[in-house]
Amino acid sequence: MLHVLAVLAAAMLFGTTGTAQALGPEGTTPLSIGVMRMVIGGTGLAIFAFLLAWRHARLRAADAPRPGFGIRPFSLMVLTGICIVIYQPLFFLGTARNGVAVGTVVALGSAPILAGLLEWALTRRVPSATWMLATTLATVGVVLLGFGGEAGGTGGSDPIGILSSIGAGASFAVIANAQRRLLDAGWDPFTVVGGMGASAAVLSAIILPFVDVAWLATPAGLIMALWLGIATIAIAYVLFTWGLSGLTAATAATLTLGEPLTASILGITVLDERLSALAILGLIVLAAGLALLAWGSRSPRDPQPFALEG
Repeated sequence: MLHVLAVLAAAMLFGTTGTAQALGPEGTTPLSIGVMRMVIGGTGLAIFAFLLAWRHARLRAADAPRPGFGIRPFSLMVLTGICIVIYQPLFFLGTARNGVAVGTVVALGSAPILAGLLEWALTRRVPSATWMLATTLATVGVVLLGFGGEAGGTGGSDPIGILSSIGAGASFAVIANAQRRLLDAGWDPFTVVGGMGASAAVLSAIILPFVDVAWLATPAGLIMALWLGIATIAIAYVLFTWGLSGLTAATAATLTLGEPLTASILGITVLDERLSALAILGLIVLAAGLALLAWGSRSPRDPQPFALEG
């Protein structure tokens, strides 16, 4: 149950991302916010996670088996870093085009479906009935929330924004499954997430000279960047990866649907967004799916057949 709570806490931190962007200064772009977020967050994540991994290594028994480091685990860690860097501009473009609520729910609503399909393709193991029912409920809630939109709103969603949000969801699904493979191979959760943070920080630092981050000099811009980097990356991904160590990738991805739930609540209370009756119904159905999944995840995670060679 603690693993479920850790992933839900991470999802709540993730859910503040769109609101933090909306409250940020003018002159920002999805790329500049995403790059700066990962320079700060990736660096903080790597430091935080590697310190925890070192502490765990000291407490581990001397005769405990240790995974060998080779090209495959290194490639998976770099892959997660690439995916989280790609996720940033796609997510922020989606929220910029369609708003915080719609952009967030499409991104995170597509993630569990894509994660479950990818996990099935890799393992050929059919997800549990509880996962399928909970994911169905949560996905229906996401659809209702997305179609409901704001009260009195007109027009449909921007297709580029929708595709960007789905691309962000696909990036998240790859991260969840790649980390699941590393954990099943015996890697410490904090080493896994630290490798993601380090590779993402390096990639973002390479891109940084080519984007305009003049907004960082303003108090609002600095606060936004620090919150997005430290809270929604460094802290949130440590919680998420530790929680993933006791859950399947599909279950963890479904639990992160707490992000659009949080984003919608913040949109109402902080950004003064007014949701339609259909969107409110979507929130209720989404919450029901999360509650069902949390209840069904009380039993230990089934073992996975993944294995990595050093």
